[in-house]
Amino acid sequence: MAAGAACCYRPAAAGRASLDAFATSSPSLRPSSSGVFFISSSSSRWWMRRRRGEGKVRISSGSSSRARAKPMSRPALFSPVAMEWQECSTEIEVDVPCSVAYQCYSERETIPQWMPFISSVKILEDKPDQSRWTLKYEILGRDVEFSWLARNMTPTKNQKIHWRSLEGLQNRGAVRFFPKSSSSCRVQLTVAYEVPEILAPVASALKPFLEGLLMQGLERFATFAKERYSKIPQP
Repeated sequence: MAAGAACCYRPAAAGRASLDAFATSSPSLRPSSSGVFFISSSSSRWWMRRRRGEGKVRISSGSSSRARAKPMSRPALFSPVAMEWQECSTEIEVDVPCSVAYQCYSERETIPQWMPFISSVKILEDKPDQSRWTLKYEILGRDVEFSWLARNMTPTKNQKIHWRSLEGLQNRGAVRFFPKSSSSCRVQLTVAYEVPEILAPVASALKPFLEGLLMQGLERFATFAKERYSKIPQP
């Protein structure tokens, strides 16, 4: 095809007369010496389409956007999979003042002493608001081990401690302290986490299982805090 021609068609004899008449009035349609009609690409308002099974040419008007072929959509090579998030929450009443419970929970490196599935917590020396956590436990028949770097957000003294992970196992959570009396308080623990791929097949059973573990941890925390409180000289 000659440069500058958009398409071409050799019409049947039956449709030649009408096409010759139209070509005379349209500068965008021109015949070649071989009898082939060309539609020049300089005019995008006219295009030719052959009816299937007929020796005729239909010439229609339309905008350049209609004449332009629509790109075919292709499936993405890599489709991101949104992992499921779950949230667990539990609470317990502790026979110590809010200030004591708050102080005990603030000591992050002692958490493995009472939280059953946390094996270690190490505070970064150069960034004391950040700490590295390791989880080792048999969860629903699977031996798992995860680690993450967490950052403690600005706390509200004697009321709230909260954090979020920066890398590793994605999670965030908060511990809230509500006074019940001068010597007791209610501790509420909420943890949200992204279900690891290895545990996705048992995701429906994961939440109640972990809530049970969190309750065990809070029960042990209550004992831990009471022992600490008993060693504080009372006025």
